[in-house]
Amino acid sequence: MKKILVVLLLFVFTACEDVFIEKDPPSGNVTNFDLLWKELDRKYSFFEYKRINWDSVYTVYRPQIHNNLSREELFEVMAQMLSTLRDGHVNLRSGDNISKYENWFLDYPANVDRELLIRHYWGDYHITGPLINTIIGEVGYIHYSSFRNPISADNLDYIFTRFKDTEGLIIDIRSNEGGNPKNSFKILERIISERKMLYKQAFKNGPGHQDFEPFHEVYLTPDLENVRFEKKVVVLTNRRCYSAANYFAASCKALGITLIGDQTGGGGGVPAGSELPNGFHVNYSASVSLLPDGYNMEAGIVPDIAVNMAEADRTKGIDSIIERALLEFK
Repeated sequence: MKKILVVLLLFVFTACEDVFIEKDPPSGNVTNFDLLWKELDRKYSFFEYKRINWDSVYTVYRPQIHNNLSREELFEVMAQMLSTLRDGHVNLRSGDNISKYENWFLDYPANVDRELLIRHYWGDYHITGPLINTIIGEVGYIHYSSFRNPISADNLDYIFTRFKDTEGLIIDIRSNEGGNPKNSFKILERIISERKMLYKQAFKNGPGHQDFEPFHEVYLTPDLENVRFEKKVVVLTNRRCYSAANYFAASCKALGITLIGDQTGGGGGVPAGSELPNGFHVNYSASVSLLPDGYNMEAGIVPDIAVNMAEADRTKGIDSIIERALLEFK
């Protein structure tokens, strides 16, 4: 395996290929609903892990389907059924609407305040590609808002050269909802000094809920040719770190990089996609990823140091999570 080429080819978090379930002429609502349920039954990867009785879900939602439903009404019932999977990688698209499992994070503290960061921490920050970067005290700081935005080798060369005399580095990925994991691994390649295992992964390969291929191990190899950063690194997380950001946090955990903040939001399955005869598209998790110790990444990554932003601090312009991270460099 050359670096992480395999997983980069398999990860398609921002655009999944659609695989046609059927090529028959458009059919009725009942047929489309049954095909959707069967597609997930055969290919979704977390039924057993989440203890979801998919047959019982069918008995709840199937009676709501009849061929007199409008397209919008059919979409709504299908979306409600999919929401029982509690998975941000599961979504339904109709052309007029996209249904996703979202806003669950509203039950948790936000643990980030961008205006506070701008006013009290970022100072005269630089914007290098997608990376906001500055120096807080004697510590380098990078804010990466979305792994959808690509970073270049020149971006990292500039930043790590700028930070060469700092005491260490804070990487802030709070509220990063994912994108292309290749971008996150570019950073980690500059930090590690030897090839290390990040996680192991298995894809569905049969109709049974526990039919998976054998696990394969995913490794990361250091980039020894470009500017590196070899001092202490900590990473800041919150509940809105999802998908590729969840993988980044998991990789940091496997590499021994300290995570500070709140548990990430999860998203441990590589998404696959299909199209129903009526033109609805569905995406769903089709793999399982485990940390080297066997922990299932779908649950979200627990920080090494749990910190919530205290409201009393926030009103004073203090980011409790950054302040705790700065103590790691004393």
